[in-house]
Amino acid sequence: MADFDISATFIPSLHKPASLLPIARHRQSLLYLIETNPVTIVIGHTGSGKTTQIPQYLEQAGWCGDGKVIAVTQPRRVAATTVAIRVAEEMGCKLGEEVGYSIRFEDVTSGKTRIKFLTDGLLLREALVDPLLSRYSVIMVDEAHERSLSTDVLLGVLKKILKRRPNDLRIIISSATLQAEDFLRFFGRDMTVQLKPAAPDAVTLDELISQGGANPKSVDSTLGGPVGQIISIEGRMFPVDILYLEAPTEDYVEKAVQTVFDIHTQELDGDILVFLTGREEIDTAVQAISERAAALHPRAQTLMPLPLYAGLSTEQQMYVFEEAPENTRKVILSTNIAEASVTIDGIVYVIDSGFAKLRAFNPLTGIETLTSTPVSKASATQRAGRAGRTRPGKCYRLYTEASYQLLEEATVPEVQRSNLAPAILQLKALGIDNIVRFDFITSPPSELITRALELLYSLGALDDYAKLTRPLGIRMAELAVEPMMAKTLLSAPSFGCLSEILSIAAMTSLGGNIWFHHDGEKKKMESARRKFAVEEGDHITLLNVYQAFVTKGKKEARFCHDNYLNFKALTRAVSIRAQLKRYIERFGISVDEALSSNPNKHVLAVGGPDKSEQIRRCLTTGYFAHAAKMQPDGTFRNVAGGTVLHAHPSSLMFNRKADWVVFHEVMETGGKTYIRDASRIEKGWLVEYAPEFYKIR
Repeated sequence: MADFDISATFIPSLHKPASLLPIARHRQSLLYLIETNPVTIVIGHTGSGKTTQIPQYLEQAGWCGDGKVIAVTQPRRVAATTVAIRVAEEMGCKLGEEVGYSIRFEDVTSGKTRIKFLTDGLLLREALVDPLLSRYSVIMVDEAHERSLSTDVLLGVLKKILKRRPNDLRIIISSATLQAEDFLRFFGRDMTVQLKPAAPDAVTLDELISQGGANPKSVDSTLGGPVGQIISIEGRMFPVDILYLEAPTEDYVEKAVQTVFDIHTQELDGDILVFLTGREEIDTAVQAISERAAALHPRAQTLMPLPLYAGLSTEQQMYVFEEAPENTRKVILSTNIAEASVTIDGIVYVIDSGFAKLRAFNPLTGIETLTSTPVSKASATQRAGRAGRTRPGKCYRLYTEASYQLLEEATVPEVQRSNLAPAILQLKALGIDNIVRFDFITSPPSELITRALELLYSLGALDDYAKLTRPLGIRMAELAVEPMMAKTLLSAPSFGCLSEILSIAAMTSLGGNIWFHHDGEKKKMESARRKFAVEEGDHITLLNVYQAFVTKGKKEARFCHDNYLNFKALTRAVSIRAQLKRYIERFGISVDEALSSNPNKHVLAVGGPDKSEQIRRCLTTGYFAHAAKMQPDGTFRNVAGGTVLHAHPSSLMFNRKADWVVFHEVMETGGKTYIRDASRIEKGWLVEYAPEFYKIR
């Protein structure tokens, strides 16, 4: 028997032999097309193997010679990490060696790395240092049809780079069927790159290799010579039954939970994937499923609800990919991350709420909200497709068939509904000054560009000629945080509070909640939170939490547990802060850490009330555009007065008095607009620090 002992490293490869993936039979055609065309567009369903296999094929075919690297970009951090882990497993190497990933504030690569997964935003940042991205031989832009803002900007930049590197750079774009032609036309526009004479059109792809060189679908030669090809590798899809509601539901979260139990009690085995819009809905549903599952028959199969959203740590996200224990059905409750970016095996039932949280920026108010919006037909189709991966499945749509017919065909690209300030700052730093002439696949509305330029100008990042200021604008572009926080960090030395602002920046970059509580412990958590709270608002409270964690929490095992704090999130904040500090020191700015190491409990005890005022003045220099005035009824209004804002229940400004506040972010739920991470300020500071933005009438 000992001869058959399987080593632990062998187990993952039993998972699913790569040779069985739909892409395997297209290997030769793919490699041929990539070699003979600057741009290759790959159409393939999620699960066809394109993300995990193409980089491996290229590496085996020698595209990593001369120390070159293959980059694969993802629109989401979750996808970049999970796919890298999977490919490292398949190649039998340690993560961070031949295969690595790089996401904001987390770099798991080394000098040995040959295949690198990263977010498209990070590849853009690399172009600041290396404008031609010369270390990469192939750049694959994955899930390009999601049309995130960074993806669109990256494609425009890659098109520029391709004109300079026509012979040694290959671009692969993976996309859903709908948009492949658009990408091809985009790269065909004004491009006259041609590597080899194109042979006449081939009949089928399979004849391609036998004929030794005909092209599948190529750009019409009137567009300037064949620049790209489209190749289609459809995934194996089993039939999926689509079921609609007969009448609309008022509460889709409750309906989703009910549907989970209907499936669980009436349908065969198979895991369930539920699409909801965000963290709060997912946490509510996970709790409801856990409570009701406890009431099921003791011998019945158990339910295991698992959340999946961007705010979770890498480790927490990995749980959803593990096989469920015996006699257990997994219920994964996810945002639209699971729609296209990651493939979870074993899903047979999909429950689609019909909504997703999308960014919506209003150029008039300057406020960008995350709003629950009905999905597009394209998204609904993607979601349903997740059920037919391993065997025939079912998709339960929590809306009526009539509602489905009214949905938009495709989601509006992010570039047409986002705050463009971060993207424009990046483009300016890359030396692309004429934003209006920049080649976007879809042009952004002029109001969005104007508003972004106004904001960057009033932050001091641009001069009167809309050029980057030195050193402020250039440094803002290099910092890995959005422009308002970058300005706050770079203003901090003049207020004598750089050490504190670094901690606040790290805490607000976490994206998730630092507090947690188990069922029935909400009151205890609230009173634990009060220990750190200060009148001045959320930012200094976050600073107090950070300082207490650094002085006590890292040494005392029970500190986080007793104070209902999320240990993993705070550990991440420490690492983010260290990275931001390195950026700041690279600019030749020294960070005086004397105060932060003081073991006193509160910042107000450390530096007195003046310190708190300096911190809030400093926050105003960056967040003046996010200012609001409190109304007699306890709500807030933005300065223009048109938008009613509510303090988020998690904010200390909830049910507190404050004349004016600046806030970090805005979110919309249930028809109300909430502000989070708010701090009290004086009205006069707005005019003092942003005279171009505010005048007193």
